[in-house]
Amino acid sequence: MDENNGYFDNLSGTEPERRSAPPQNFNQAPRQTWNPIPPEQPPKAEKGSGKGLFFGGLVTGIAGALLVLGICYLGIYVQSIVESGKLAAEEGVELDENSAINSSTLRKMQMLEKTIDQYFYLHDVTDEEIQNGIYRGILNALGDPYSEYYSAEELNALMEQTEGIYYGIGAYIGLDETTSLPKISGTIAGAPSEEVDLRANDLIYEVDGVSTYGMTLTEVVSLIKGPENTDVTLTIIREGASDYLEVSVTRRQVETPTVQYTMMEDKMAYIQLTEFDEVSITQFEQALASARKDGMKGMIMDLRANPGGSLNAVVEMARMILPEGMIVYTEDKNGKRSEYTCDGTKRLDVPLVVLIDMNSASAAEIMAGAIKDYELGTLVGTTTFGKGIVQQIIPFRDGSAAKITISAYYTPAGNNIHGIGIEPDVVCEFDGEAYYGSEEHPDNQLEKAKEVLREKMR
Repeated sequence: MDENNGYFDNLSGTEPERRSAPPQNFNQAPRQTWNPIPPEQPPKAEKGSGKGLFFGGLVTGIAGALLVLGICYLGIYVQSIVESGKLAAEEGVELDENSAINSSTLRKMQMLEKTIDQYFYLHDVTDEEIQNGIYRGILNALGDPYSEYYSAEELNALMEQTEGIYYGIGAYIGLDETTSLPKISGTIAGAPSEEVDLRANDLIYEVDGVSTYGMTLTEVVSLIKGPENTDVTLTIIREGASDYLEVSVTRRQVETPTVQYTMMEDKMAYIQLTEFDEVSITQFEQALASARKDGMKGMIMDLRANPGGSLNAVVEMARMILPEGMIVYTEDKNGKRSEYTCDGTKRLDVPLVVLIDMNSASAAEIMAGAIKDYELGTLVGTTTFGKGIVQQIIPFRDGSAAKITISAYYTPAGNNIHGIGIEPDVVCEFDGEAYYGSEEHPDNQLEKAKEVLREKMR
C-alpha cells in the first residue's frame, strides 16, 4: 500500500469548533469486542411502554466512530482515487468457471430476477436496483463492516463531502458494533444536531420511521441527508432515557473545520483535531505556529471523538511533533510491509497531554499510539476504539467503487491495536451528567488534562 492509496475508515470516529460540545456520555459501559451481530432485528418497544432499558444491555458497550459531517464523512479521504487512476475492473474479462461467479451463479441470479418479476408485490424494482443489490451483497459476504460498495452517485457524493461544506445535520455518525445500529459520535458546534441536543452515543434506531438495523452507514446517511431547510426525524435510543426519543432536525449547510486552537491559562495551548483530512495538515501547522508565537509552555491535543481519516494526513501531522523514527507501518495479506517515518527535525519541545476516548479511532489512534510509544506525551481519558486496519477505495470504469480492507497497521513499538484500543496513562471517565446538566458544560476530562499538564510544566 502506498501513501496515496491508504485510508483509515474511521469507524470510528468521525469536528473543529466543538469545544462547546465536547465528548459526551462516553465510556460509561465496558468495551466490547468487534462484530457480534444479532441474527435478527430486536423488537421495538411500544413508545410510552416503559421499556426503557431497550433490549436489556442494548445501549451498553458503545464503540465505534465513523464520520458524518452533516451529511456524513466516512473517515476516508478520497481525492487520490482520481489521482491514482487505478481501476480494478477491465473490459472483456472472461467468465471463470472456478470463480464464485460462474455460469451456474449467473443462471441462478436470472432465476431470482424472474421470480421477483413474477411474484414480488410491494413495488416495482428497477434493473439498476437489483444490480446494485448484487454488488452490495458480494461485499456484505465478507462480514467486514468496513468493506462496502459505492454506486457512482454515492462515490461522487463522498468526493464532494471532502470539500468541507455539507448539507445535513452537522453530526458525526459511527456504527455501534454491539447493536449494529448507527450512533452519533459527536456534534459540530452551532450545527442543527447540537441545537436539538443530539448527543454522542445516541443510537439512531429509525430515520423518518425507517429502521436502520442492518443498514450500512452509507445507507443510513442517504436517509439523513437531504435538501437544505427540510426536516428529518430521528428515533433515538439514549442511555438513561425511559423511552425512545423522537428528534426532528432541520437540514442546512454545515461547514466543517478540522483543527481548533485556543491559548488557555498558564500558556497552555489547546489544539483539537476532529479528523485527519488533507486540509488538516495546513490547519495543524498553522495552529502550532500560532501556539509557539503566543508563547506556549505546554500543549493539550484533543483527539476525543476523532474518527480518523487519511493516512497521508496523520503521517504529515505526526512529522510536525514526533522524534526521529517510525510513525506507523502496515502489512498486507501477503506480508508486504510499508513504513512511514519521521526525521525528528520538528520534535515538540514542550510538555504534551493527549485527550482520548472510545470514539478516538483509526488515524487518531495512529497519532496517539506513536505519542505513547515515544513517551512524548501523557494520554488522558479512556481506552480508544481499537481500529487497526486500513481500507482502500478501488474505482471501476462505470464510476462505481469498492472500499476494501487491505492491511493492518502497527504502532512504532509493533502493536496492532485492532479490537483492543490504546489505554490512557491517566484514566478519566467523562462526566456527561455534569456536562449536560449545566449551562456551563463543565468538561472534567479537559480539567484533568490541565491538571496533568501543569505538573509536567513545573
